[in-house]
Parts: sequence; structure tokens; C-alpha cells
Amino acid sequence: AAVVRGLALAALLVLSPVGAARQARRPNVVLILTDDQDVCLGGMTPLKKTNALIAQMGITFLNAYVPSALCCPSRASILTGKYPHNHHVVNNTLEGNCSSKLWQKIQEPYTFPALLKAMCGYQTFFAGKYLNEYGAEDAGGVGHVPPGWSFWYALEKNSKYYNYTLSVNGKARRHGENYSVDYLTDVLANMSLDFLEYKSNFEPFFMMISTPAPHSPWTAAPQYTKSFQNVSAPRNSNFNIHGKNKHWLIRQAKTPMTNSSIQFLDDAYRKRWQTLLSVDDLVEKLVKKLELNGELDNTYIFYTSDNGYHTGQFSLPIDKRQLYEFDIKVPLLVRGPGIKPNQTNKMLVANIDLGPTILDIAGYDLNKTQMDGMSLLPLLRGDKNVTWRSDFLVEYQGEGYNGSDPTCPGLGPGVTHCFPDCVCEDSYNNTYACVRTLSTSWDLQYCEFDDREVFVEVYNLTADPHQINNIAKTIDQEILEKMNYRLMMLQSCSGATCRTPGVFDPGYRFDPRLMFSNHGVRARRFSAESLQGI
Repeated sequence: AAVVRGLALAALLVLSPVGAARQARRPNVVLILTDDQDVCLGGMTPLKKTNALIAQMGITFLNAYVPSALCCPSRASILTGKYPHNHHVVNNTLEGNCSSKLWQKIQEPYTFPALLKAMCGYQTFFAGKYLNEYGAEDAGGVGHVPPGWSFWYALEKNSKYYNYTLSVNGKARRHGENYSVDYLTDVLANMSLDFLEYKSNFEPFFMMISTPAPHSPWTAAPQYTKSFQNVSAPRNSNFNIHGKNKHWLIRQAKTPMTNSSIQFLDDAYRKRWQTLLSVDDLVEKLVKKLELNGELDNTYIFYTSDNGYHTGQFSLPIDKRQLYEFDIKVPLLVRGPGIKPNQTNKMLVANIDLGPTILDIAGYDLNKTQMDGMSLLPLLRGDKNVTWRSDFLVEYQGEGYNGSDPTCPGLGPGVTHCFPDCVCEDSYNNTYACVRTLSTSWDLQYCEFDDREVFVEVYNLTADPHQINNIAKTIDQEILEKMNYRLMMLQSCSGATCRTPGVFDPGYRFDPRLMFSNHGVRARRFSAESLQGI
């Protein structure tokens, strides 16, 4: 608090009273980002206060997605407004560009918080998990403070609840395991309240609060360890079934799962919910403080997650990384000035839209950015006749070990995240790209794997919302060809070209000859023969 107070008081002297009065009217923005919180499997259920204070006071986006179902690529997409193929963060390692020197040089200077601070005059506050490799010695350690942050309280590396190190404006602060002073979700809440107490009142502010919950190790606050004792993971229609007609990584999962695997995932599900109760408390404290300060009515509050999660779907015990709805779909709730209460919106939105939206709120000209996403502000205001996207890109580069996984030697090299009963959640050739389409006529997902099979998965989510039946062999060939071409276009898109009409939009133009000219090698790999293994 003392550090925040000192820096904030210094900031008070920067602006003249005349400039301050003009700038104070611009909206403030708060972004609350959870870690691994699904929406498809009941992930929002424990958050009663958050639902009352944000969803019921604003808008819930029912079709919010991430372009990559993994922490670091997804968080990089939030910060840059770009698809992974444009920000080049492909996994959670330094080698995968997660908080690497290259990321720091090429992408960090142009994140939306950097633009908010430098170009829009916002004071900016960050607390919590940044990127999985943040603080790595090979990338500057915790002394590295990314451009764009007035106040910086970032977790070293990946989510923890106790026994962690924070970078406090570039200085390491070690925390232990005393609940009252160290439990990370509560520490983030208290830091946020301190910022709101001691910040400058002459500049608009942006806060990004990035909680560890509900990421593993799922350590609940002591008062919540007995909560949800009778709760277990949902037994929906894709729970504990064989993923027939799917990519080999899904097919290798043991079905039915062992009793120990089911008990493990049920425990994990319950503990995830327990950790979210502290996030619910954080949201309540934050909203009350904004109200007490008289700033709530001029503040947008966004609540979302970096990716979804699965617990037993297609007999995969627990993780993310897959192309299915449970992993790529996330909660997105927003309240703020001009947003009517208790609304829902079915438009197809993605986390690449958060940066453009927040810059738009701040009055920044989005034409000056290279962002792939779109501003949600017209949807938040309820503007009529808004032209919106009907599809977006999902892309993921699989990870694997060069050697055999010791828990699963029979599968050979190239797999990772394997469970004791030899079910692996990832592999090198779990590398895929998808077009997720939601139009008036189609609710469709088309995916291609970059493997020797060129494996294809297609789902009609209107008829098959749990994505059980892969229809790649039976769907109309013309639709298959159009989706293949659209996928190639999106995989090479940048900026405005990522927002061109989708396959089922009136303005869409398709010339089959282009499949064998501009993209000849890739298109020829895709053929009827490649579907025979499905």
C-alpha cells in the first residue's frame, strides 16, 4: 500500500487542474481475468455475487471464445488483440515465445495497456498472473516491467496460491503460506483496493486483475474448503465416452475411465469451485469500493477467463488445449456506462476483441492499431444494425517431449501431460486450426490437424451441441471446400483481413480455383483420401 500511495501521490502532480477536469470524465475500465475457468461445465455457478453485480447489472455474452485454449497464447491475444499467428506466442514456454525477449521487443510496446498509458493518459494497474514464463531469468527476471503499467504487481511464472514471488514494480517480494497475508486471490483484492484508495483522481484508470483461480493446485481459502461437498463434475452426454471418429489423441483415452480417474476429476472440479468463491469475494469488494468512491457509474467492468476446461469429456481427465467448446468457450460479462441491465448477447465474440474495445472506450483511433479483433462497444451500447463477424479462427500448436513420457512409455515420444493410467492430454501433432462459424443458418466448427493424416473434424452444433459426431465424411462437399479455403485465409490474415465476410455471409466470395493457386501445397494435401481414416 505504501508503494502504491507514494507513486500515486507523485502522479497527482503531473496534470494541471484544467486538463484533469477534462480527462476525469472519460470512463475507467476494470478487467478481471480468471485462469482456466470454463463456462460450458458450470464454471460460473459458484459466483453468485459476480452474477448479481456484473451480469445482472450489464450484459452476458453467450458465445465468447478464445483463439487458443492455453494460458500464454490466450493472454497474449488479450494484450495484443491479435491471433496467435500474428503475436507468435504458441505455447507456455520461453521457446514458444511466452514472455520471451522477442515478445518483449516486438509485441509488448504495442499492447493495449501500453497505448492506454502512452496515448490516452490512463493510469494503469496490473495485479496477478501475467504470462506463464514472466520472471524467467533468461527474459529479464522479475525486474522486467512491461511498458504501459503505472503500477505493477505481477506473479512470477504460473498460478499459485501460496509460496510465490511477486514483482512489485520490478522488485521481488516473497510470500509464504500464512492465509491472512499471503493467499494470492485475497492479496490481489487488497492491492486493488489500495490502488483505488490512493490513485490519482485526475486521470482515468485501467485495472487488470488476473487471479490464480481456478487453476491448479486448486488451493481454497480455509473458510471454503468444506464448500460444495456434494458437487461432482457434470455427467453430460460427452462425459466418459470414447471419442470415436476423432483425432488419435482423443481416441487414445481409456474408456471407460478408471474409478480413480473419476474420483480425481470430481475432486478437482469441486476444488476449482472452492477457489472461485474467493474471486467472488474480490469482485464484491471491488464493486463496493468503486461505489464508495463514486466511480462505479463511470467504470466498465469486464469479467472473463483465459480458456475453458474439461473434466472427463471424451474420457480426458482434466486439462484444456483441445478444440471443443468446453475448452475454447469462456465467460464474458460486462457492466458499465450505457449498458442496460440483465442483457444477453448471442454474437460471436473473442478475447482478441477486448483490447480494441477498451481502446475504443478510451477514445483511441483503432485504425492506428494492427489488431485483428473488433470493438464490442457497439454491442455494449445496443446499437442497431451492427455488422458483425460470423466466424473466427482457433489455432493451437501441440506440445510434446522428445523422449517417451515415463508414465506412458508405450505411446512413444512426442506426447505430454500424461496421467498414471496412460491417458495423454497433448502431443506434437495435436496441432490444429479451426473455423468456428455462427451465422443465421449454421452453427458449425471445421478443423484440420497438421499431422500425417491431415485429419479433419467437423461438427454441426445445432444438431450435436456436445460435438460427439464428426460429420467430415458426410457434410456437403462444397461446404467442406469453402471451409477449407476460409481456414487458409484466416490463418494468413492480419488486421482488417481477419474481419472479412465468412462462408455463410452475403458478401462472401469463393473461387475454387484459388485453392490450387495461392495455397496450392496446403490445399492439395486436403482431399477425399485424407478423410478415409476418420
